[in-house]
Amino acid sequence: MKKYIELIRLDKPTGIFLLYWPCTWGLAVGNIYAENNDLFLKYLILFFIGSFLMRSAGCIYNDIIDKNIDKKITRTKNRPIAKGLISSKQGWFAILVLILLSLIILLQLNLKSIIFGLTSGIFIILYPFMKRITYWPQLFLGITFNWGVILGWLAMGNELSLLSVLLYFSAIFWTLGYDTIYGMQDLKDDLKIGVKSTSIKFEKNFKTFLSINYFTSFALLIICLKLLNADVISYVIAILSGIILIIQIYSHQKNNSDKNFKLFALNNYYGLSVFITLIVTATYG
Repeated sequence: MKKYIELIRLDKPTGIFLLYWPCTWGLAVGNIYAENNDLFLKYLILFFIGSFLMRSAGCIYNDIIDKNIDKKITRTKNRPIAKGLISSKQGWFAILVLILLSLIILLQLNLKSIIFGLTSGIFIILYPFMKRITYWPQLFLGITFNWGVILGWLAMGNELSLLSVLLYFSAIFWTLGYDTIYGMQDLKDDLKIGVKSTSIKFEKNFKTFLSINYFTSFALLIICLKLLNADVISYVIAILSGIILIIQIYSHQKNNSDKNFKLFALNNYYGLSVFITLIVTATYG
């Protein structure tokens, strides 16, 4: 079982939550306008299960597509597929099982959500190839990884709106920032083998790039709170959340992989804190 735990990164659960928190943002804001508030807690559970399943399937798919690249990178060379402990055929079978289970979760939602959720498959399929053709795979990840913001909003029975789109873009810029930090772990290896990333593109202006993304993400969050008529408590919590982003900007060290991963993992707490901010806004705003 150990190799399968490593295959789906269950030993590194940060990614599950980074996929899940944007879903909760969409659910929390969507719940404010929903006609049926009884669905909120049920959907929080369903979306968590769905996040676990889809993140697991995504990890396996990426490992299959990137197995020849992973063999050349220090951080990834011991992954089960790259190392040959699990075959690509076994990986595809595991993906099939995970996708079928995810589909069961998706079918619990309304028709709009089902259709919208299925469209994310296009981006999931394309994502691993982005590092081969553009320096912006992190942006593509942001677009893909935060699909749950809109999905959560639609699941609560709402039509697409400016508020949900602004929250979605806030999440995209957030991901663009934290995944650039994550990519710094592989900077030297990526340069050797020709893999592209924003970490490489903005290596010399890293803190400026990170600051722009995090500031934009946070500014869009504040605009969302304004549209929601949030109270002072919500803004205070939001500002405290922003400190987590500031810590990452000022604590980043280019050649310190361990520290970069820890800074990346801090975003789990940022995602949670934004969820709490939106819950407080929904309750007291």
